[in-house]
Amino acid sequence: MQTVQSLYRLRGLAHTFLLCRASTSQALGFLTALHVSHHRSFSNGSPLCAKPRNLVKGKRDVSEKRLTRYFVDHRKVRVVGGTGGNGASCFHSEPRKEFGGPDGGDGGNGGHVILKVDPCVKSFSSIAPVYQGSQGEPGRSSNCYGKSGENLYIKVPVGTLVKENGITLIDLSKTGEEFIAAYGGIGGKGNRFFLSNENRAPVTATPGAPGEERCLHLELKTMAHAGLVGFPNAGKSSLLRLLTNARPAVAAYPFTTLNPHVGVINYQDHEQIAVADVPGIIEGAHQNRGLGLSFLRHIERCRILLYVLDLTHPEPWTQLSSLQYEVGQFDESLAHRPHVIVANKLDLPGARKTLEHLQEKVKGRIIAVSALTGENTEELILYLRELCDGHRPEGRRAEPYMGW
Repeated sequence: MQTVQSLYRLRGLAHTFLLCRASTSQALGFLTALHVSHHRSFSNGSPLCAKPRNLVKGKRDVSEKRLTRYFVDHRKVRVVGGTGGNGASCFHSEPRKEFGGPDGGDGGNGGHVILKVDPCVKSFSSIAPVYQGSQGEPGRSSNCYGKSGENLYIKVPVGTLVKENGITLIDLSKTGEEFIAAYGGIGGKGNRFFLSNENRAPVTATPGAPGEERCLHLELKTMAHAGLVGFPNAGKSSLLRLLTNARPAVAAYPFTTLNPHVGVINYQDHEQIAVADVPGIIEGAHQNRGLGLSFLRHIERCRILLYVLDLTHPEPWTQLSSLQYEVGQFDESLAHRPHVIVANKLDLPGARKTLEHLQEKVKGRIIAVSALTGENTEELILYLRELCDGHRPEGRRAEPYMGW
């Protein structure tokens, strides 16, 4: 009898379990259909249909034509300060007070036009030809002064020279540095200002003064510790890509860089050295031939010069003489600055034999490298750090760097 009761109980439990399983499956099916109706379904079963994802996002290479389009290193700008607000001419009005007296307030001052250095700005491509400061608001009754116009800030890159009629006004070489390019006009005086013992009811009010108007010429000189100087197709851009995080345009066919690029070398002691890639120089560049003076000025601020020579040239020592002559003709002080000779394209056939002849003809430190394979790159980086530490401004001497 007990066995029969146990069988009936097991049969009831099994039936209850089947009912619960059916209801659970029905609920899950309903939730799945609801989720699919609100979200776009996708399949990950076929790798051919999946969208490729680039998990490692690198710096995209930009063509030299597009880089040149957005790089402007000189700009003519007309800046006009804001006009001051007019003064008010009115009298106090109040019941049972017949002679309330003048209560016209002064107008607000016009806004200044200010140049401010921003490290995120790299050229003058975003600068407009005309800038007008904000005008001051006029004065009102009850001795209320007008609100002054807000200052207009123009963001310029580090290394901006501000000139007027050929005269340099200021050199903006520090981050956050400001220069008032045009002052705003002073606000006019209300009739309250002219109240005196001799004139108890003045009606005179002066208009606001116009703002200052100037025509400025902005020039950009690249800020870098070292500059790569060489003839076109010497491999300067490839060398800059190898040494730093910069990505100038390079290709397997010969062409020249049209605008300077700046990259940064990071050392283990958190020291940084900025290296500038100056566009290729040709013979007669100091006479404004080729790119000429427009880009020779970018190496004026460099404390160290790296003369990049092409080892595929039959006589690279003649290239060095021409480069030093062009640089010296442009600025005599550049010829006396510390420099290092970088012989590039060591991986090509016949380059090592040309290097031996170069070492015989030229005195001084010569570092032969290959921008393609990276040969002797560490030697160049360490020697560049040694030169920078030895030629720092006074009061900023650093201890010798002992490792890479």
